[in-house]
Amino acid sequence: MKHAFPLFVALGLLFASPAAAACFADYKAKKDDPLRLHYGVAQINGACDPAAARAELASRLAAEGWTLLNIVSVFGDEGLNQRKNSAGSNFLRF
Repeated sequence: MKHAFPLFVALGLLFASPAAAACFADYKAKKDDPLRLHYGVAQINGACDPAAARAELASRLAAEGWTLLNIVSVFGDEGLNQRKNSAGSNFLRF
């Protein structure tokens, strides 16, 4: 039994992974004919940097007919609530 304890500890450390920090991006997008613009906030599943956010979000928006104009910033949970009102219906929509 005393040989099993280190094994259980090692297995626990192996399978216990820290929770990945949430990543979000705020962005600007447009739709043509007629011209419509929107500001939104989206959760990013890949790397938490502007280039990765651009690649991931551009395809999500394009699927709904929107063109990504730019990534304003990427941030964690700490910046989410302060952007909620500005994003309105585009808060975590895409």
